[in-house]
Amino acid sequence: MQIADQESPRQVADVVAERIERLIVDGVLKTGQALPSERRLTDKLGVSRTALREGLKLLRARGIIETSHGRGSFVASLTVQPALTPMMHLLGSQPRTLYDLFEVRALLEGESARLAALRGTPADFVMITRRYEEMIAAHGAETSASTHARLDHAFHLAICEASHNPVLVHTLSSLTDLLLSSVFASVNNLYHREPQKKVIDRQHARLYNAVTGKLPDQARKAATNHVDSVCANLREIEQEEQRLVRATLRLEGWE
Repeated sequence: MQIADQESPRQVADVVAERIERLIVDGVLKTGQALPSERRLTDKLGVSRTALREGLKLLRARGIIETSHGRGSFVASLTVQPALTPMMHLLGSQPRTLYDLFEVRALLEGESARLAALRGTPADFVMITRRYEEMIAAHGAETSASTHARLDHAFHLAICEASHNPVLVHTLSSLTDLLLSSVFASVNNLYHREPQKKVIDRQHARLYNAVTGKLPDQARKAATNHVDSVCANLREIEQEEQRLVRATLRLEGWE
């Protein structure tokens, strides 16, 4: 009987932890968000305060939540950036991998947009709208290319988070530094070219309208077309620069 008494709270604590984890996976509780009060959680989960505290202890041990004195418990970052691995260094240091990154972006962001249009909640669409408006507002201001790139990336990441697929979100987040390099390349090389900038703005608008309008097929197509178009423009610029170099060498008698 004593053993059963000792095991019972642990079993209930496991259930509490699993139910809170489900709320996080489902996007009800998001990274950085404060957990409800103990009283509210015990009422919602139908458990005692002792079982709740044991469940929260399990979540802290797993790194799922963090607790701060005077502030309560919060959902921890689920996508902590790993240390720079040799492979990540090689991918980031070799310019030719830029186009490989665009292929990955087209695949992941296309599916992210489709799922976001299918599964996005009103709260998700508010966040996407906020990121979209921040990105557009930066166009009329004296903003650095790196800031533009971060705002652009934040817009795409908000769409990914609305997919409610934590594996997809984690994958994109773990590649943030590498993906930012592709976004920075497009911003740095295309935004000062008015025709290309207008095309990018239209593509972002189509993507935003398709996702928030809950049009999954159009959202996937808009995301994929956007990434493919940017990639094609950068290839054209690269080829143009190579032609200029060759022409200059011929003019100077090096060929």
